[in-house]
Amino acid sequence: MWNTIVHIFPYAIALAMPLLITSLGGLFSERSGVVNIGLEGLMVVGGFASAAFTVYLTPSLGPWAIWLSLGVAMVFGALFSVLHAFASISLNANQVISGTAINMIAGAVTVFLARTITGSGNIQLTNGIPRFDVPFLVDIPLLGKLFFYQTYGTTWLILAILALGAFVLYKTAFGLRLRACGEHPHAADAAGINVFKVRYAAVMISGALAGLGGATILVTYSGEFSGSVAGMGFLALAALIFGQWKPLGVLGATFFFGFAATLANASQAEPALQAIPEVILKVFPYVVTLLALIFFSKSTQAPRAAGEPFEKGKR
Repeated sequence: MWNTIVHIFPYAIALAMPLLITSLGGLFSERSGVVNIGLEGLMVVGGFASAAFTVYLTPSLGPWAIWLSLGVAMVFGALFSVLHAFASISLNANQVISGTAINMIAGAVTVFLARTITGSGNIQLTNGIPRFDVPFLVDIPLLGKLFFYQTYGTTWLILAILALGAFVLYKTAFGLRLRACGEHPHAADAAGINVFKVRYAAVMISGALAGLGGATILVTYSGEFSGSVAGMGFLALAALIFGQWKPLGVLGATFFFGFAATLANASQAEPALQAIPEVILKVFPYVVTLLALIFFSKSTQAPRAAGEPFEKGKR
């Protein structure tokens, strides 16, 4: 069984990273008071931007094109999220409906553009980001083969962004303002904080990180844009709730989901897992999330103003 865990763990980490960065984006948005269920669509936009940039600029930029495409995906994700921010913040539209519209529009627009560019709805990459062993750390007994063997560079980039995001959220004035807007927006407004600007910034950060999540899927284990991320955005939302809107909680939840999903994907290839029906492994993380919400719902507290439009002057 240990050999099975060692074999699938690098794949579990690779699968967890897009979930982690997308959940972190959702955390910023919801801690500011804006529910963003459009993460799925924003991941699709990021994946498309990364694929198109990589295909067209690899001949001139070489391997640097893939890394630069991650930044392009973040920019496009942030810009596309302005649609959700404008509808939810400026127009006081229903945030769930706005996020659903983002998911629908993103898939349609990106597939149309991909079909215009390539003649089909898919964009295929010839090369992705290579794996590597972390020097010295891979030789650590037990942990070395689990965490530092055959890793992607994007893994360490995303973990660094997570640490930076936690620092910004809890140790900076901007993070304090953002959390205040998600808990007591009218009190924040009375204190001189521009709630609209803070929420716009939070939603755009959410879009940028979700775009990076979609691009990470493309350049690591997928290698092809097809207009979908197979529900990863919704799984990131589940991880956000499971992690109780906290960076470390989200980290643990996404690793759990990534490992459970990898078990399901590898169940037919690993002899130790073939005795367990595949459907049980696929629904396992969702069932655990529902049970956790049932048993710990009293201690689970979302941002108080999440989902509530802010109307200046109204108390």
